[in-house]
Amino acid sequence: MSVATASYLARRAAQKERVRTLYRRALKDTLNWAVHRHLFYSDADALREKFEANRHVEDSELIDRMIAAGEASYNKWRHPDPYIVPWAPGGTKFCRNPTPPPGVWRFRRMTTFCVSSGNDSEESQKQADKMIVSVTGATGFIGKRLVQRLHADNHRVRVLTRSKSKAMSIFPVRDYPGVLIAEEPEWRNCIQGSTAVVNLAGLPISTRWSPEIKKEIKESRIKATSKVVDLINSSPDERRPKVLISATAVGYYGTSETRVFDEQSPSGNDYLAEVCREWEAAALRVDKDVRLALIRIGVVLGKEGGALAKMIPLFMMFAGGPLGSGKQWFSWIHVDDLVSLIYEALSNPSYKGVINGTSPNPVRLSEMCDHLGSVLGRPSWLPVPDIALKAVLGEGACVVLEGQKVVPKRAKELGFPFKYPNIKDALRSIIS
Repeated sequence: MSVATASYLARRAAQKERVRTLYRRALKDTLNWAVHRHLFYSDADALREKFEANRHVEDSELIDRMIAAGEASYNKWRHPDPYIVPWAPGGTKFCRNPTPPPGVWRFRRMTTFCVSSGNDSEESQKQADKMIVSVTGATGFIGKRLVQRLHADNHRVRVLTRSKSKAMSIFPVRDYPGVLIAEEPEWRNCIQGSTAVVNLAGLPISTRWSPEIKKEIKESRIKATSKVVDLINSSPDERRPKVLISATAVGYYGTSETRVFDEQSPSGNDYLAEVCREWEAAALRVDKDVRLALIRIGVVLGKEGGALAKMIPLFMMFAGGPLGSGKQWFSWIHVDDLVSLIYEALSNPSYKGVINGTSPNPVRLSEMCDHLGSVLGRPSWLPVPDIALKAVLGEGACVVLEGQKVVPKRAKELGFPFKYPNIKDALRSIIS
């Protein structure tokens, strides 16, 4: 190692220790949030809850763990000049790092130094591939799985919610470090600077429909989508998300026992079709420079939520069977395939416009129930008559008594690889 390189690394280590000392002082004495945000803002909001909860702590071990967590975030920090750390208003002179001598390159991470090699372009590409994704409806069945997938792949996730306490219980900091949770007043700041936005918000429809519930079903979707679109459109050009993935539903097509629907099929004329048309219209107002993918989602199968989670207990008690006639079409998709479809749409520019989020092999409901009984080792012998469902769900019974045969023509054209194209394989993977 040359004298110049050794001198540089020594000065660099001294500068790092100075930053550490300043940060320790900020944590222990004042926990000044503005200072903390400037220093470690990559995952700052996720760490904020931990620091706020320990505002008056004097435990040196806990302080050290908090500093270590901050440094881990710091190592992922991105900045046009990652070797300048803003500390005080109007000045960075205390924390500017020394200029390295020739032959020593400065990587994005504050603590990594090495001699230039051909691997730096590969590392830079990996960093560039990381996304910042804001997600509405993240606490729901689909949204939770999507956040888990994004977080596992080291993307930065911003959960846009109306209930911070609920979101924090689903995404605790200890399990999801770096996941930022924001309530409505903070949505604007989260959306600005995001790579993409995924909009999954909406009140569940599998309930008894009263006039008030029908109004809320529609408004919960249209208002959330309109708010997201308005925030995207009002963002400065350089901070505007480049992609919007917005959920809609196969209810757009109406119902039929004989027709086959793909993305080119016209809309139906019932209540759910009306909801979907207005839902999609709200998303279509997004700025023309933002790539928009509308995912018309079918019945999502998974153990943690959706229709299947309600059917499994009945089958386990030997009380399972088809709903109504059983002849209605059941356009389904495994939750893992749906999450993969959304994930692919985030980064693949070919995914735009309407895409049906359904399996390539829809089935009749009676067939699905037969397969579910077979996988569970239970009979599918106790059908639920129409009149009973209508008594419980009222007009909402149409969700389970009527169906549509929807095929994912666009996804197949794009070459999307369905992991679970067949209902029996999907059910077996879920039950096992």
